[in-house]
Amino acid sequence: MMAFAAPALAAHTTGQPPGTPPAGTLSKDAAGADAKAADVKAAPAKSKDAKPKDAKSGDGAAAAAKKAEPGLLAPFAWLEGCWHGAVNERDYVEHWLPLRGNLMLGVSQTVRGDKTQDYEYLRIESRPEGIFYVDQPSGQKAKEAAFKFVDRKADTTDGRSDEVYTFAGPGEEFPQKIVYRRGSEGWLYPSVEGKLKGADHKVIYPMRRVDCQSGEFIRK
Repeated sequence: MMAFAAPALAAHTTGQPPGTPPAGTLSKDAAGADAKAADVKAAPAKSKDAKPKDAKSGDGAAAAAKKAEPGLLAPFAWLEGCWHGAVNERDYVEHWLPLRGNLMLGVSQTVRGDKTQDYEYLRIESRPEGIFYVDQPSGQKAKEAAFKFVDRKADTTDGRSDEVYTFAGPGEEFPQKIVYRRGSEGWLYPSVEGKLKGADHKVIYPMRRVDCQSGEFIRK
């Protein structure tokens, strides 16, 4: 999620060798003797426990571990990867690492021109009291904010097939809610919502899933 204090970003605001040959030539007798000696040498015993080395065993283990990743955070694993949006001359991205160890880590960055305006460290984690979206904005005086996961629902109005994930904050400071709306065709609509100066306010940051290296859109 982008910095909370930048509502102008939103599109909608309401209120990734061969061997070496011998150096010399042996005589015929010497060569024969060497050959006989070689014949009587016993081949080294093979261990029954020896197994062929699998060069891909490390990759296989990692893939198996990822496939078997358990935990309460599995519903958020789809966030993995890179998301990009651009509004009002501002270019913003979110990058989420794969779910590992029952934790998802992410980072966001907002750039205008050739200058970084802000960045945030993000994580989704499980605590005894529930699942939390934790945001650490840039700035020396910025404090970490935790929003508890309170709702997941499907939105099929007007032909949509969206999934909506809502996190609620503990206090009255804006925002009181962070919402991640997962749309179709690789679209994502994070938003910050709540009361601002006594009025309802909502800022949406439209993004699309992109390849982290090429920046090309990914429709999934």
